[in-house]
Amino acid sequence: MTDIEKNAGKASVTGEDLASVLSRHTHEYDLYVATSNPTLKEGGGHGLKKALSSRQVSMIALGGALGTGLLIGTGSALKAAGPGAIFVAYSAIGFVVFMVMTALGEVAAFIPLNGFANYCQRYVDDALGFACGYVYLFKYLILPANQLVAGSMTMQYWVKAERVNPAIWVLVFHIVIVIINLAGVRFFGEIEFWISSIKVITCLGLILLLWIIALGGGPNNDRIGFRYWKNPGAFLEFSSGKDFVIHGSKGRFVAFVSVLVTAVFAYLGTELVGITFAETRNPRKSIPKAIRLTFYRIVVFYVLSILFLGMSVSPRDPLLMSPDGNSSSASASPFVIAIRNANISGLPHVINAAILLFVLSAANSDMYVCSRTIYSLAVAGYAPKFFLKTNRMGVPYYGIALSFAFCCLAYMTASDDARTVFNYFVNVVSLTGLIAWSCILIIHLRFMKALKVQGFDRTRDLAYKSPLQPYGSYAALFICVLIIFIKNFTVFIHKFDYKNFITGYIVLPVFVIMYFGWKIIFKTKIVRAEDIDLDTFRDVIDAEAIKFDREDEERAALMEAEGKNKWTNPKFLYEKVFGWIF
Repeated sequence: MTDIEKNAGKASVTGEDLASVLSRHTHEYDLYVATSNPTLKEGGGHGLKKALSSRQVSMIALGGALGTGLLIGTGSALKAAGPGAIFVAYSAIGFVVFMVMTALGEVAAFIPLNGFANYCQRYVDDALGFACGYVYLFKYLILPANQLVAGSMTMQYWVKAERVNPAIWVLVFHIVIVIINLAGVRFFGEIEFWISSIKVITCLGLILLLWIIALGGGPNNDRIGFRYWKNPGAFLEFSSGKDFVIHGSKGRFVAFVSVLVTAVFAYLGTELVGITFAETRNPRKSIPKAIRLTFYRIVVFYVLSILFLGMSVSPRDPLLMSPDGNSSSASASPFVIAIRNANISGLPHVINAAILLFVLSAANSDMYVCSRTIYSLAVAGYAPKFFLKTNRMGVPYYGIALSFAFCCLAYMTASDDARTVFNYFVNVVSLTGLIAWSCILIIHLRFMKALKVQGFDRTRDLAYKSPLQPYGSYAALFICVLIIFIKNFTVFIHKFDYKNFITGYIVLPVFVIMYFGWKIIFKTKIVRAEDIDLDTFRDVIDAEAIKFDREDEERAALMEAEGKNKWTNPKFLYEKVFGWIF
């Protein structure tokens, strides 16, 4: 750490205004210091923009988790293990996600940095930052293309491939998400806010509809209740095809574990909101607000929807096989199956439109995360410096260009052989989310250790404190590591599937090699708790909080002076009434 950095860190929690604090951060700072907090400018035009409001961050946090994994993926889980098994599995993983998000919120609200690599570098080890950063980047290099493919497949529900080549839809969606991402983070945040709002309304409507169907309120007047929990049963035996079944308690346990993995992938993406924290206005307020709402949203949108879904659709329903063979269209959604079975017409088209919106929103967010992740790697010194260049709106355009190039993988799906190879890529990246969750929890544990050793009080000195600590983070970390190793355990059952074994686990040895390779080459060491930097940039965040609070107070005072009713202010109305949902 340079002398300038040390001096900057000493002026913490002084109550100075932002201008006074920033006056000490000059062009003499190295590139890492200048860009680790987006407010600071190195002098060369680098830097993101703090333009995301608390409502946008909150909705991005929710929208990152609500996707096709919930609307479609739950069908295969229900068929494989039964309604009771998926309810327990999704509830258990919901606990893990809650601990991951609250851990991330505690660290980020203290000092928000660019990307997980910088948190790893600062609180754990330089080598972990390198390994975690690139594994996470690989995930978001592949996922946007996967979402574009899903979008083109969803369009085939209305327009068959024989009429319009799916590559045309890929091209259209490809151009749209690039334009949105190049328009600046404020525009991106507003688009994601409204799309995520539609997601929320759709999910709430489906939950209410499933509840009504289960209670016999559908046109067929069939009061289902917990019928399917009794027959064929809440916990089903594991089967692999028609010729292999594991009977008894062992079979039910194996089936439960298999859908535990499915539940993880339904939640993956929740953590991507952590990438937005560096571009968030007043992070001391915005981050805690977004994180606090995570628990309620997990309970409402995942746990309740899974409960009502298990009541409304039988795991033995033949429609769960996706009759048209298209796993990304409305026909594959168990929600649509429940609607069809209740003799409700017209809604499948609405659900398909929602699915299309979900996958395009995911593609948009994934491109954003990809560009910010490579930016954060450049900040930490792990990637070429040209990735730090931004346009006047604070968009790292070289990062967008990199994501744009990898999106071209979506055009591979025009060929059957290429589609098979691409599916292997998707299987490879599925492990990276669990690795990211594990790294977040490790960062949090090291952060708490540093606070304790350096004399900080978590209750007094933090803007947000994660509950159930440290036991919550340890328990969630144990579950994450366990699932990492059992993720593709079904390849060992019955007939060994070497292709799925390799693609399912290859990321793990690559991560280990990257970690120890960087460690050996650069001789890095795990940062001791007493040496972890808890000061640099804290003065800036403190000053920003004072500045933003003052601006909000002045805005409120101006409204009062003009005689305006605060309840007519959309921002106030949102925060007091709709904010807990949206």
